Order: sequence, then C-alpha cells, then structure tokens
Amino acid sequence: MGRGRVVWLAALAAFVARFPGLLWPLRPDEAGFLLVARGWRPEPDSLYGPTFVDRPPPIIWLMQASDALGGAYAHRLVGALCCSLLVLAAAAATRELAARAGVVDPADVRRLAGWVAVATAALVSNAEIDPVAAKGELFGIPLVLASCWLSLRAVRRASAGDAAWAGGLAVLAVGFKQSILGGIVFGVVLLVGTALARHRPWRTVARFGVAAVLGGLVPVVLVVGWALAAGVRLRTLWYASVSFRSDASRIIASQDSSGAQSRIGTLLAVFVGIGMLGVVVWLLVRLRGLVRLDAVATVAVATMLAADLAGVAVSGSYWTPYLFVPIPPVALALALLVTHERLRPVRLRVARPALVLLVGSSVVSLAVWTVTWVHGRVPVEVRTGEAIAAAAAPGDRVLVYGGRADIQWATGRTSPYPYLWSLPMRTLDPGLTDLERVLTGPDSPAWFVEATYINTWSELGTRPIEYSLIRKYQFIRTACDRYRIYHLNSVDPVDVDVDCSTPYRTIWGR
Repeated sequence: MGRGRVVWLAALAAFVARFPGLLWPLRPDEAGFLLVARGWRPEPDSLYGPTFVDRPPPIIWLMQASDALGGAYAHRLVGALCCSLLVLAAAAATRELAARAGVVDPADVRRLAGWVAVATAALVSNAEIDPVAAKGELFGIPLVLASCWLSLRAVRRASAGDAAWAGGLAVLAVGFKQSILGGIVFGVVLLVGTALARHRPWRTVARFGVAAVLGGLVPVVLVVGWALAAGVRLRTLWYASVSFRSDASRIIASQDSSGAQSRIGTLLAVFVGIGMLGVVVWLLVRLRGLVRLDAVATVAVATMLAADLAGVAVSGSYWTPYLFVPIPPVALALALLVTHERLRPVRLRVARPALVLLVGSSVVSLAVWTVTWVHGRVPVEVRTGEAIAAAAAPGDRVLVYGGRADIQWATGRTSPYPYLWSLPMRTLDPGLTDLERVLTGPDSPAWFVEATYINTWSELGTRPIEYSLIRKYQFIRTACDRYRIYHLNSVDPVDVDVDCSTPYRTIWGR
C-alpha cells in the first residue's frame, strides 16, 4: 500500500472512531451550548441574552449553524470531521519538519508523514479522553495544528500569505476555547527563533509577523463588528470572553475543590494510559540532540507543549477532555522525533513500540467503551429530564441547580435562571441571591431539580434557598438515587416516573 494512502486512511479512521457520538445523548456542555444558541438574544449587558456562558461567539455560532442545518447532533459530525482535519494537518506539518531535517526522498517523507498521521489519529480517537462529546477542544485543535503547519511553511517559502493564514487560524481557535493558545505560542517562538538564528533576515521575519497579526485580527474584527452591530457593549464581550476567567479562577481557589481534586488522578492516569507521557519523556530524552539538529523548531514545539500542559495543570477543573488540547504539540513532537531519528540505526527500537502503545491504547479503549454500551448504560440525566417533560403542564419552567444542562435540555423547558453551568453560578451568584429571587418571585419555576447539593461549594446563601424549597415546593422523588426533584406546592397530586433501567441505544429519533 502506498505510504500516501496511510495518511488518508488514518484520517478516515479518526472520523469513524467518533461513532460513539451516534450512540449517546448530549453531554452537559453540548446541551448548554445548544440551549444558549437556540435562545440567543444579545443585549447591551448580556452577550447571549437570557443565559450566561463564558465562551466567545464563534463556538455558539458553530453550534447554531450545525443545529440549523442538521439538528441537535449535527455538531458531532463536525467534530468527527475536525478529527480527520487534525490528522491531515499533522501529516502536513511532518512534511515541513522533514524538509527542515533534510529529508529529500519522497518515499521517506510519505513514510514519516504516515507514522505521525496514524499516531495522531490514535491520540484523538482514544476513548479514555472523550469519544462522544464534540465541543471547543475538538473544534479548535485542527485549527491550531494547521496554523503550526502554515507557520513552518511560511518560513520555508518566505510567504507572508501563509503567515497571515497561520495567524488567523491560531486566533480563531481561541474563539472555540480561550485556553487553546498553542498556535499563537508556536508561531511567535518560531518567528523569533528564525530571526535569532538568522535563517531569515529580520526584515523578512518582521513582514511575516505583521502578516500574522493582520491575519489574527480578522476573526477578532468579525466578532467585535458583530457585537457592535448587535448592540452588545464591548466590555460585555470582553468580560464573557476574557475577564471572567480570572474571577472564576479565584472562586475555584477559594471554594471546596474536592471534586476537582478527585479528578486529578483520573486525568493523570489517562495522560499515561493514552501514551502522551511516553511521547513527552521521549522528547525530553532526545531534547539536546534535537536542539543541535533544529533548535528553532524544537524550542517552538517544546514551548508549545509546555504551555498547553501548563494550561491543563492550572485549569483547576481537570476534566479529561482538556487532554485534547496538548494533542497538536504532541503530534509535532512525534514529527520532530521520527524525522530526526530516521538516520539512526536504533530508530525503530523506540518508534515502533511508541506507535504500538498509542494505537493499542486507542483500540482497547474504544472496544471497552463499546462493550460497556452493549451491556447497557442508562443516561440518568436524560431519563430524569424526560420524566419531568412527561409530567409537566404546558408553560411549566424548570430550574436545574448544579450545572446539568443535559437534564435541562431533556425537559424541553426553559430555565428562568441564567446559569446553566456551575462555575458561572458560583462566580456571578456566589451568595445565591439571584437564585433566591427566582424561587421567591411571582413567576417561580414549576419544577426544581437539585442536581447537586445546595451547599456543595459553600454554605453562603444556602439557608434562604433551603427555606424556599421547604415553603414553596414539595419534594417529589429522587431520580435513580441521584437527582432530587421538587414541584411547586399544589392541591393536585404530582409525580414523575423516572425510567432508571432502560439503556440508551442511538441518537436517532431524539
């Protein structure tokens, strides 16, 4: 089989490996983004209107467009396509690094690109990270790796156009999640290193830098222009997209973090199990030799990898999907290693086991996920929401406390509370005064779901909420021993029948 076909087969495999997305309902973030997209009514002091989310508009635009074109699950098809594009970008970046390493034989270049493509497909397809949900990380990483490829090509071809595209893609990736900064980091280090190493004159590098900045301004100008046209104040846009994160970080540091701390072990286990740690160790062992061979590219890749891993480490939440973000620098690290190890007699003693580990871990994880699904998994959140929807009267509203937007989505009802996620709630309503106002007001929601205990993060403000629940609401039942359901006091009997036994099979018909 021609080596060129390996890249395309790896891209196809990465696409197909997202098949679990056809078998499982919306995850909380996906449901929340869709609820925001469907209810989007921008206001001067609210970027998204009735609901707050700390994301820039591009990700909501994407969710809105995919929903309009193909329904609630169409964004998962986009996510699968992004996996394929990531693999193709990894192969393209490998070809650029091979050219820098002096690899001139087209067969060798195809072979190296094939190795890296397969490894990248294995990483992005590993079910230990998240085989189902498609959100900011998955949408952003192909843009990052494509930006890195174009940065390398811009330096080789002395192309300001490539530099402009690299800058535009790197900044656009940030529009899907603010922590996806790898493309910017790589481009800056590569350009500065190129000038310091005198691979290109300073004047040429400055021209590349200007082109990259201008390219990066394009998505920024589009977002700012939209905000002004929609009547959203720029400080509102800035806060939701940037400043909120600093406020949220302080809240995370000050409140109970036992849940996040418990996820650190899982995150580290996945980091080791999918083979990322092995690639990082391999890179560190060979770092001095790589610096001698290509200092500029090596430092750019190492800096990008360090920045992305640091972003995961300081996130404070430690969800496993965060590990999608370091995949581009890990792929570049693999490309550096295989392109420079090719001349060494022992080159395959490390490369082959590394590839076997990456592919083997991916295959096993997908097999385990599939076996678990076949034996039956019950999406309690969806069943809870469906049961409330079946029992609710027309016009009933539902408030889900604790950040389970998937329950809210499954009810098919709107929420009078603007915080579908727990972190915005904890940051912007720390004393739960807004929540109390909603529950005690004349238009209280008919249903209240306690998805998380009221005092999980803090005792502050919980007494009035508990009092409101006792005074105005009647406890109905605990759904599947997880979620406490309340309904406004009523003379008529109210009950919900939650199906805690029927597995979920496919998204069709949903």
